[in-house]
This record gives sequence, C-alpha cells and structure tokens, in this order.
Amino acid sequence: MTIPYLVLVPNFDLSTRNTLALKAQSRWGVLLDDADQVPALFELAKDRRLPLRVLGGGSNVVLSSDFDGITAIMATRGRRVISEDEDHVVLEAAAGDTWHDFVVWTVEQGFGGIENLAGIPGTVGAAPVQNIGAYGVEVADVFESLLAFDTLENSLRTFTARDCAFAYRDSVFKHEPGRYVVMSLRLRLPRPWQPNLRFAGLSELSELPEIAPSTVMDRVLYLRGSKLPDWRVTPNAGSFFQNPIVTLEEAAPVLAAFPTAPNFPQADGRTKLSAGWLIEQSGLKGFRMGRAGISERHALVVINLGEADAGDIASLAEHVKATVKARFGIVLHEEPVFL
Repeated sequence: MTIPYLVLVPNFDLSTRNTLALKAQSRWGVLLDDADQVPALFELAKDRRLPLRVLGGGSNVVLSSDFDGITAIMATRGRRVISEDEDHVVLEAAAGDTWHDFVVWTVEQGFGGIENLAGIPGTVGAAPVQNIGAYGVEVADVFESLLAFDTLENSLRTFTARDCAFAYRDSVFKHEPGRYVVMSLRLRLPRPWQPNLRFAGLSELSELPEIAPSTVMDRVLYLRGSKLPDWRVTPNAGSFFQNPIVTLEEAAPVLAAFPTAPNFPQADGRTKLSAGWLIEQSGLKGFRMGRAGISERHALVVINLGEADAGDIASLAEHVKATVKARFGIVLHEEPVFL
C-alpha cells in the first residue's frame, strides 16, 4: 500500500524496535525519513480511521503485543550549526537522529555542553519530551527551541523553553500525549565551555591539568557502562522508575530510619529520594517475576529475561511499587510510557 512519500508495511514487527525487546507487532508500520511525510501520514490515518503513534528509538516505552493501527518510526536525519558567536553556539538536529550520535558529533566539533548526556539511548526528538538528564545535566539546561507538528491544529509550531514547561523528567508533551510530534531540536551550548563535574565520579577530573568535552564524555560512558546493563545485551529501558520528589514530611520516616539515605534538597523545599536505593532496600535488586526482573547490577533497571511482553513488565512494576510503598510509604512512578 503506497501513497506519495509513504509506504505502509503490513504486520510490522516491533520486537527489534524497542530496547526492552518485547514481542510486539503493529497492523501497519512506516519509516519516516522526511519531515514532510508527517502531516501526510496523519491525514492518511484520519481518512482511514486508524489510530497512529510515532516512535523514536523505542527506549522509553513498553509496547503492547498488538497495535491495531499505524506505528511510525521517526527516521529523519541531519544536524547542523545554526549560529555561533563569542558566547554561544546554536545547533540543530533532526528528531530521528540517534541522541548519543548527536552528542558524539558535538564533542567532535569541539562544542561542550551535553557531554554528560552521552550514552543515553533513544532519539533527539524524544530527549525534550522526557527532559532527559544524567550526571548533573538536563536537556532543559541547554534548550533553545524545537519544532513540532501539532496534530490537532494540523500545523507546525515552534516551542521555547517556557512553552515546554520543563521539570524533572517532565514537559508539556507528556501531559498532552500524542498531540505533538517533535520534528527538530535546537540547543544553545555555552562559550567558553566549563565542565560540569559536580556529580559523583566526575569530580576527580578537576585535578587534571587539561580537560576537554571528550574527557568528560569518556568518563560518563565508563561510569554508565560500569553501572547499567547494555540494552543490546540485556534488554531494558534504562531507569524504569523516577526518583521521587517528596515533601519533608513524607521523607521524614525514611530519613529517620536511615539517616544516610541518599536525598537531594530541591529549590521548592521538597527533597528528592533515590528510587534505586528504595528498591534495593526493599530487597528487590535481582528480583525475578516470570519473564521479567530487576537487574542485579542496578535496582532501577527492569530487564526482559526472555520472551517477556508488556503484561510481564506491568506486573513486575506494580509489585515493585507496592513493595516500596509498604516498606517506606513512598509512591514510585514509572518513566517509560505504556503504549
């Protein structure tokens, strides 16, 4: 089945298009390698009364076994320098670009600012939706703007940082799921570059006589590799639960019983607890339930033990949340989206 610029593939296998390697299939599938295809695809889906969803790298989703609609894979590519002066350089990347490849490219160009975000799976387009962050840096810190297709208004819209309403692992896009399709992202990286070494494991780099963005990126990749299982070897979706940000009253019982429990005061008077620590202290690190389990290497990582489906992942997630709630009175929330 074809229309201009688009080829719909029937019985589209998604098992290799999600990092949890869940058995999943879509009634139709399509690869989007040109941004102009996006409006046409939504018009096609509307005409045929088919549900439509757009995926990037499949790194932050839990896919159902069967989807009776169209699954589009954002596969646009391209990156460029938009402008540069003494204070900043503005870069743009297409939504389908692999995020890690984009980070590597910025470092190779001599631009610093997102090297702490190296190694995060997924695409450029997904990065602002989740406001991805690691090792003391978030996308919001260097965000300039993004271009998105508004499926309700059938038009393109430019979003500023204020429009995105960024928060911890959150943005406006998570509150209106399915409405916007990110087409491209622009970041404003600082000049002169100053390394962000505040996170544990990076601070010792400050003792080096010289340091470059590549130095920080290499250390970040080493740290990630030493802690997190590689999804290409052990299927997973990265950090499965958000670190809970709670009131001091909610945190008090935890900190009273465990004075050294990791906690990070927030600007609004609340504090952030470590979800991984809570899960591990609940005795769930390495726990297995059917075809899914918690990694023995990191308690935040849910893994596919083989032939798992969305139901297996959901059951395990509910067990983890219930166990942590019973032990500490703290409610955990998943990072991945169930589709």
